[in-house]
Amino acid sequence: MAFSISTLTSSFSSLSFSSQVSSKPQSLTISRAKSLSISQSVTKAPPLSVVASAAVATPPVESETLNLKKCVKSRLPGGFAAQTLIGTGRRKCAIARVVLQEGTGKVIINYRDAKEYLQGNPLWLQYVKVPLVTLGYETSYDVFVKAHGGGLSGQAQAISLGIARALLKVSEDHRRPLRKEGLLTRDSRVVERKKVGLKKARKAPQYSKR
Repeated sequence: MAFSISTLTSSFSSLSFSSQVSSKPQSLTISRAKSLSISQSVTKAPPLSVVASAAVATPPVESETLNLKKCVKSRLPGGFAAQTLIGTGRRKCAIARVVLQEGTGKVIINYRDAKEYLQGNPLWLQYVKVPLVTLGYETSYDVFVKAHGGGLSGQAQAISLGIARALLKVSEDHRRPLRKEGLLTRDSRVVERKKVGLKKARKAPQYSKR
């Protein structure tokens, strides 16, 4: 070993341990500043009050419908039956009652704008406007329609016939140009009924010889 016992004893003897231990514990004094005093009293916040309003804002589509309904009722006192320039059109299962009034060319169907009601379909809108365009009245009359039954295509063609019949009450001279365009002819084609033993009106089940 590199270290001897004599060197170890000399190193231990050089170390001095103090056996005097103070019996009194040292007291630490901490001065609290008055500015750092925390108040124990906590102010209670007032309870939150939730107020539920029952009034619900109407969507713009419904508000426009209500405005159009008020406009139609003000323009047609007494309803559709009390008007003079009225025509009824039918197509398939659709029935349309049409009233004409002098105006700027508006078309209102069931208290809605024609373009909105007919879903912007250009063919259906053309059906409605053909009688007025034929006579050059597209900006001279406002059209008010009550339609029910069938689909939108059938209702559009029924409205066309109703407008043509209402224009006859404006003047009998309109009959010739309207008749020439075929706008006064009632289209009597309807869906053929289904027959017993067949899949549809005429379609038969597949024939099997064996």
